[in-house]
Amino acid sequence: MNNAHSLKLILKKTGPRSILFSIVLGSQAPAFAELQSLDDGQLSEVDGAGIGLVLDNFTFSHGTDQPDQNGEQARVFKISGIKSTDGRDVDITVNHLYIAGADSNYGQNLSPVNLGRLMNPWRIDVVDGDDVGIPNKAILEFAAPTKLAPTAGFDCNGGSAVAGSGACSSRPATSTWRGERADIGFQMNVAVGNDRSSNLNFHARSAVIDGSYIRLWGDDERKQMAGEFRFNLYSPEVSINACSLDGATCGSRITMTDFALELAIGNKYQPIFFDVDASGNFLLEVGTIAAPASGQIAANGLRDGSDAGTWDFYNDYYSNPEYRSNLHIGNFSVGSKDFGPARMEGMLIQHLKIQTQDLAQ
Repeated sequence: MNNAHSLKLILKKTGPRSILFSIVLGSQAPAFAELQSLDDGQLSEVDGAGIGLVLDNFTFSHGTDQPDQNGEQARVFKISGIKSTDGRDVDITVNHLYIAGADSNYGQNLSPVNLGRLMNPWRIDVVDGDDVGIPNKAILEFAAPTKLAPTAGFDCNGGSAVAGSGACSSRPATSTWRGERADIGFQMNVAVGNDRSSNLNFHARSAVIDGSYIRLWGDDERKQMAGEFRFNLYSPEVSINACSLDGATCGSRITMTDFALELAIGNKYQPIFFDVDASGNFLLEVGTIAAPASGQIAANGLRDGSDAGTWDFYNDYYSNPEYRSNLHIGNFSVGSKDFGPARMEGMLIQHLKIQTQDLAQ
């Protein structure tokens, strides 16, 4: 954790009375935790539903693989135990991972940011499945701040801090307010044997993921964990580039401006199923929608002449925008060359199966 800033954590808990408390971690080691009371005005904004998380004045910066000021090796985030197809050891080292305020200059100048608001926090909750289209189930939900009506929220991509400019609840930064949109990025080195030349950098400026969530429940028929996943990412600029190990020379930067990703995997008709096979490998599957039985849908495809329930089922599945994914890029460029806008809309995942494999076997 970056030592220059504090972390404030605010929780709200379901119950007959809303309980709100905060934990403030000091900026020097050893860290101390302190409970702080909140005034009536703050408590009045809490609805008592679920557990809400708000990170106030927050900066995260995960180190480097370079020695610290005392010459000692710093702790790093490393993934090892992987082998290449030709048998060489592969390890992935995240040299720098940061979450900070806007205008960080690709992680060089870190400042605090707020994540979530008391009126619209990050949430951990158990919701009634009847309310979200999963009947007779208790659903465990992990959710980012929700979206709002466009007349009440803020533009998800633009820097306008005027309410009514868009659907996101997280506010952009201004000259007097740090906002709730973070600069996010990482620098990653992939070593294959003795070759450490592959370095990949990813940065997203003023990013917001409002409307994202994951819902989990148990499926009685398949005896597996099932779920729905929605991931939204909005950013004025997302960039990717590769550099030498010392960072002295870098290749052309791939830049995507006005970036908007709305990814939907799983829905009430096709949940994601999670499983582990006999060899210990992880399985993720979105099953195929069954075809209608002969005669259930009229030859002309219209509701008249079709079985009404069957027709309504497929009509909802194919027409509901909540089940579809979208990608909008205002401008795509590589170095100094612009390729203009790009757009993919209405992508529907009709079948998906992912299985991990132990390459050492």
